[in-house]
Amino acid sequence: MSTPIDLKKADEDLEARGGISGFLNRNRTLIVAILTVAVFCIAAYAIFDLTNEVRYDDVVHALATTKISSILLALFFTGLSFFSLIFYDQNALEYIGKRVPFPHVALTSFSAYAVGNTAGFGALSAGAIRYRAYTRLGLSPDDITRVIAFVTLAFGLGLAAVGSIALMIIADEIGPLIEVDGLWLRLVAGAILAALAIVIVIGRNGREVRIGPIAIRLPDSLTWSRQFLVTALDIAASASVLYVLLPDSAIGWPGFFAIYAIAVGLGVLSHVPAGFGVFETIIIAWLGSSVNADAVLGSLVLYRVIYNVIPLAIAILAISVAELRRFVDHPVASSMRRIGGRLMPQLLSTFALLLGMMLVFSSVTPTPDRNLEFLSDYLPLPLIEGAHFLSSLLGLAMIVAARGLGQRLDGAWWVSIVSAVFALLFSLLKAIAVVEAALLGFHVFGLVVSRRLFTRPASLINQTLTAGWLTAIAVICIGAVVILFFVYRDVEYSNQLWWQFEFTEEAPRGLRAVLGISIVSSAIAIFSLLRPATARLEPVSDHAVERAVEIVRKQGVADANLVRMGDKSIMFSEKGDAFIMYGKQGRSWIALFDPIGPRQAVPDLVWRFVEAARAAGCRSVFYQISPALLSYCADAGLRAFKLGELAVVNLANFDLKGGKWANLRQTASRAVRDGLEFAVIEPHLVPGVIDQLAQVSDSWLADHNAKEKGFSLGAFDPDYVVSQPVGVLKKDGKIVAFANILMTETKEEGSVDLMRFSPDAPKGSMDFLFVQILVHLKEQGFQRFNLGMAPLSGMSRRESAPVWDRVGGTVFEHGERYYNFKGLRAFKSKFHPEWQPRYLAVSGGVSPMIALMDATFLIGGGLKGVVRK
Repeated sequence: MSTPIDLKKADEDLEARGGISGFLNRNRTLIVAILTVAVFCIAAYAIFDLTNEVRYDDVVHALATTKISSILLALFFTGLSFFSLIFYDQNALEYIGKRVPFPHVALTSFSAYAVGNTAGFGALSAGAIRYRAYTRLGLSPDDITRVIAFVTLAFGLGLAAVGSIALMIIADEIGPLIEVDGLWLRLVAGAILAALAIVIVIGRNGREVRIGPIAIRLPDSLTWSRQFLVTALDIAASASVLYVLLPDSAIGWPGFFAIYAIAVGLGVLSHVPAGFGVFETIIIAWLGSSVNADAVLGSLVLYRVIYNVIPLAIAILAISVAELRRFVDHPVASSMRRIGGRLMPQLLSTFALLLGMMLVFSSVTPTPDRNLEFLSDYLPLPLIEGAHFLSSLLGLAMIVAARGLGQRLDGAWWVSIVSAVFALLFSLLKAIAVVEAALLGFHVFGLVVSRRLFTRPASLINQTLTAGWLTAIAVICIGAVVILFFVYRDVEYSNQLWWQFEFTEEAPRGLRAVLGISIVSSAIAIFSLLRPATARLEPVSDHAVERAVEIVRKQGVADANLVRMGDKSIMFSEKGDAFIMYGKQGRSWIALFDPIGPRQAVPDLVWRFVEAARAAGCRSVFYQISPALLSYCADAGLRAFKLGELAVVNLANFDLKGGKWANLRQTASRAVRDGLEFAVIEPHLVPGVIDQLAQVSDSWLADHNAKEKGFSLGAFDPDYVVSQPVGVLKKDGKIVAFANILMTETKEEGSVDLMRFSPDAPKGSMDFLFVQILVHLKEQGFQRFNLGMAPLSGMSRRESAPVWDRVGGTVFEHGERYYNFKGLRAFKSKFHPEWQPRYLAVSGGVSPMIALMDATFLIGGGLKGVVRK
């Protein structure tokens, strides 16, 4: 049983009052994408201008002359930084009161930061890694959200505090670098520290701090102090990675530490993936007067490799070794391997993104003269030209396939491995690039070892890229253009360059590669933005309904009997032992409840539904799903939003005796005095009273000025009503109220759908009817009774609560004008149920409000049906 949520008028009022804020909220994704590209363009121009006197050969020389001891120290500090990062998650889990084995925390945290530090945008975020791992370890979605909120807040506050303290100490050293008086820097740092101190004092011992509409509940003083030390160690170690790679300079470590903290902070705020370009701009701008810019650029390139690429490779290698040693039976090893299987697709996805960037950028940089001379002796020029051009396009293919790897698509696996193999070959043919070839070979190794994880059939042609991925591609393409002009700064541009094909002419090869990348990436973006025509759903056949009903009888979800209505399409699993019932509204394919059937059939069925919706040019939506389905939805790239809470009565504990049942006991006694009689009419006898039930239903609809609903609610259809028992109340021999009882053969759960009563039914009739149905089901041996969902109830008020929860909570508190939210929960609360969360899951990038409105229209019979109730 479920209830439609009519939020259209409320949403319109909120948007009308919002004005500009409403416009910004509706177009937030697009605006963030445009601003991100704009910020990167500004940073790229700044780097190009700041390095006006720097030449590419100088940067290569600086890289080649880096001391081995400096590289070893950088590796040591990278290890120290990632070790400290593990304690972000450890402290977060202790704060929320959850115990997880340390090896599992270490693997999850290490992998999350290896991805987050490298990719830096939503589709490959550290949060997705944590979600996949911690759901496997038994944490609820709310727990994982609190972990993510803790580590994010801890890093933000810790970075601000550590950076400000460092700036206070060495303001006189930093000031001359940026031509600002040290006093002003100390004042700014002091103001930040004072603000942080005020917040911590006000929120001490877990008290709530409100900053505008945002409520933040800070940890206790001990947890905060411990986390501050962890953050300080992390930032100090990561800053040291870059510092030891820099040549001797006029700035000491304390001064560089402050610069580094500010650069990291601004890189995060820019929303550019991994702060790419923004971080480099700040470091070069502040160190340019004390260190040669070519040396700084070389150190930054090496820093990215050591701090971003190597940890990611280590995480992939560790999980690959676990995959190869599947014979190990130790419980810890087995558990670690299961978690690794959840993380590997995301790690390989991020690594594919990095390799794609590497191939694109290498296509606009020159081949070492010695290598080129060697190749010219053995290979014809057309082969080298072709390898150079095609390797850049293969890099773009790997970037596009990276998103599919994260979703475990078999098509993405094939595209990625074929692209990597050919790119490996071309890297040797175009430049004898041994390191490049080794990294591509390592990627092939990881893909082969984890082949079993990529089993979801899909066509990459139908994989429309989200705004985040299109932004990443745009950043990479712009970066390639900037690198091209930096490398060939001294080359005088002319149209003749496009047609120069010679071994010694590197600039024309770079120009042609950039043009090819730009054309293909533009085509990909246009294809992703153009929405294909949607397909019509075929009416469900009687045979399909009969197959679904057979599955329903053998499982324990009573609401699954709604499939009997025949108003929903049905998608069966490959074995035919499970199904999803769904409907289409606008561009939304909306699945109702969790898939019905054996648990092992769920993952493939969820993915098939998402893929089928995408192939039809529609968005996939899961409506009223349980927490158990969220991890599968996350694997398919869907985002979850809390929809409300389901009321479930444990019939073993249901007894009208006792103080807490006094009100219902009195209601039942009064109903008996009023002459009400309860009876359960079995399905084979329902046709004999169907006319009386129809009269009650028609009078109820007329009295409430309502029309029949659909999808998540049954309608009074004779074939549907006679398929299950019906509980009735009679007065003077006449039926005055009824409810059809939904049940299955397992007797795990019972529920009701249609609940109708005549206008002349005595007051309290529905309470009495529910009490009697509960008593009847308990006597029949049923375990629980499903009272249905209370929409928008139980929305989170924590600091980690997203805007959706805050809006939902506000509507629940103040939305009685539109729907009886509080009244419905109060009615269900009479039966002292257990409240279980239910969620709405939507395709990434889709507004949950759009999906919810489509579900509302589907339930109400379209816009006209919703308006007419």
